[in-house]
Amino acid sequence: MRFMIVSIALILAPFGAHAAPPEGAKLSAIIAELEQNPDVEYIDEVDWNDRGYYEIEYFMTNGAKAEIKIDPKTGESVR
Repeated sequence: MRFMIVSIALILAPFGAHAAPPEGAKLSAIIAELEQNPDVEYIDEVDWNDRGYYEIEYFMTNGAKAEIKIDPKTGESVR
């Protein structure tokens, strides 16, 4: 188990050099709201984009894959 944690830390270390989400970002609230949508089956991936938004990939109940870009502070969709 300890080896796996160290391995993950080493893999993710280069990503620490990227800009972090701003203070006050509401990722948990954004995820919770998305999960309440009855058409969303599950969230597959959440990434931070250095341009200042979250990229969230998810699957719909009909099997379609979708992606949305969300402002970290307002929770609104970014175009």
